Amino acid sequence: MALPLRTNLKHFLCFIQRFNPLKRRFCAAVCPENKPPGSARVFSGIQPTGVPHLGNYLGALENWVALQNQYPSVLYSIVDLHSITQAQHPDQLRNNILDMAASLLACGINPEKAILFQQSQVSEHAELCWILGCLTSMPRLRHLPQWKMKSKEKNEGSVGLYTYPVLQAADILLYKSTHVPVGEDQVQHLELAQDLARIFNNRYGELFPEPRALLSSTRKVKSLRNPVTKMSKSDPQTMATISLTDSPDDVALKIRRAVTDFTSEVTFDPETRPGVSNLVTIHAAVAKLSVEEALSQAGGMDTGAYKGLVSEAVIQRLTPIREEIQRLRADRAHLEGLLAQGKHRARELAAPVLAEVRHRVGFH
Repeated sequence: MALPLRTNLKHFLCFIQRFNPLKRRFCAAVCPENKPPGSARVFSGIQPTGVPHLGNYLGALENWVALQNQYPSVLYSIVDLHSITQAQHPDQLRNNILDMAASLLACGINPEKAILFQQSQVSEHAELCWILGCLTSMPRLRHLPQWKMKSKEKNEGSVGLYTYPVLQAADILLYKSTHVPVGEDQVQHLELAQDLARIFNNRYGELFPEPRALLSSTRKVKSLRNPVTKMSKSDPQTMATISLTDSPDDVALKIRRAVTDFTSEVTFDPETRPGVSNLVTIHAAVAKLSVEEALSQAGGMDTGAYKGLVSEAVIQRLTPIREEIQRLRADRAHLEGLLAQGKHRARELAAPVLAEVRHRVGFH
């Protein structure tokens, strides 16, 4: 008897997904299996590079808060092992870890709904990274886009920079994660995790699920001084980036000085008017409006007046977050205690998985 059309379509799409990574996003939207099952688990990490900026919040953290309410098991890691691929002063790194914890909590991460922990405190990450590294070829890593970009910047990158995608894969697979929120620039690194799950399973028996991408639909926030590049904490221009702890006066000044153009009308055309379009994107995102609704509110304004409207919207959105970060920063013991609890909860999940990996590899 012929299978129903829906069933045939489902299997056809999943067949395409297996052999063509470019179709994964489409398949993920259509295949019923890709809806969050009861056993679904989300993992994501963020480097402790100080307090996040507006682009981090709108591009990732806001989505993290939503995911903890949508999935039954969620882990968020402050990935300090990744951070030392760049030189870090020890005292600054310690402070940055607590600042990031405070920022995540202030943005809405709930440690009762999500496991929030410091990566380096769960040693299983590093051991699984070594095991997976022994299954990874050098050409496979050499072709990843971030190695190409960052090694060119430094002329010659470190071994840690070269192999950190393997550590990313270990972060994900250690918890048998099924879903990973990523931006489009991270999809190839997630594909490495998928490949390593297959390689391990083929060699040692089925153990790891192949994690799926949760591609965020959030609009990208650009630099206020160079709106063709992403907003970045490493930008040397202080007026380019809005930190979550910027005062209302700082926010207003940065937006007032944002690069636009010589046309006074407010329109949304990222190709020809990136500066004004970036302001519309920010306004729409912080005020929870569509681009069309933001443009409607800008009706009759020139860009100077519109910057005032955008400033008000950003300040209104960030003020409670800024105040909560400041409150949490003042209580280091509380932050350290929460991270310690998160470490224990993460290790409860990680230790049995690594023990099974060690057994299958032949270590015991």
